[in-house]
Amino acid sequence: MGGARPLRYTVHMRLTLLALAPLVLAASAPVPKLIPGQFALDRNPDGNTIIFEDAKGLVVVDTGRHKTHQAAILDYAHAHGKPIVAIVNTHWHLDHSGGNQELRAVFPEAKLYTSNAVVGALDGFLARSLERGKARLADPKISDTDKAETRLGVDAIENRRDLLPDVPVTGDVRLPLGKGALELHLASHAATEGDTWIYDPATRTLVAGDLVVLPAPFFDTACAKGWRTALDALAAVPFAQLYPGHGPMLGRAQFETYRTGFDHLVDCAAGSTPKQACIDGWKRDVASLLTGPDDGKSAQELLDYYFDNVLRKAEQQATFCGAS
Repeated sequence: MGGARPLRYTVHMRLTLLALAPLVLAASAPVPKLIPGQFALDRNPDGNTIIFEDAKGLVVVDTGRHKTHQAAILDYAHAHGKPIVAIVNTHWHLDHSGGNQELRAVFPEAKLYTSNAVVGALDGFLARSLERGKARLADPKISDTDKAETRLGVDAIENRRDLLPDVPVTGDVRLPLGKGALELHLASHAATEGDTWIYDPATRTLVAGDLVVLPAPFFDTACAKGWRTALDALAAVPFAQLYPGHGPMLGRAQFETYRTGFDHLVDCAAGSTPKQACIDGWKRDVASLLTGPDDGKSAQELLDYYFDNVLRKAEQQATFCGAS
């Protein structure tokens, strides 16, 4: 191959984000930087971060949860001698938005772009998380390690300003991008009440956030029916490569494997098939994507929880799907 760069470093050549005055990237924008997230059952995760660069500065997509993840983002900015001028959160889960405050402490002019779903989350899901977090911090039986993890979430939620958008993403938007345009899309009532996904026609690259996530879909705040509709919308664009919210970059065929597995999983959850048979079906359908040594175990434990607490809870699904 004569020293050719790997595929993951050859995509996303240009990116622009919605702004009060649109940020336009130069035609010769550098290849973006992927900072992989981490996922383990015994630790809160970090979502994937993608950094895009233009002549004016850096655009950071998702900011992780842990300070080590955010330090990697800031190290990249300092190494390239450019400011972070914009942050986009694909959704409000703290493993994708928890680092906003840390990045803006260094680059206070960075504008935040995300959906307005975070507003309801701050008064609902995140408010309850804050209450539980404060109780844990006050519990003398909790280990210092657990308290440090809890403190990250408490600090992020208490600092509402850095979770609320400067520029809300409220629908489909076409943005200048070199000689073409970048497409931002809002998926309603999917993995969250409002998920932002991005398609760049110039490079046929899609950034999906947690609409695509491995080793299993994260259904904590998800409307299964709406999520399926969102995946249909992703499938309708002619992308060649896709960045998920967690896990390695996927090609078109790998996404179709994921989508088929998701459809089968949701259909199974809606019926009377025993829970374990549905979970086994997911692991079988997406076996080629479960490449990590603990992926099978993680998928088992995640889906076991989601079936009992989300997928087969009609009232919970009605709430997440926007029913009054």
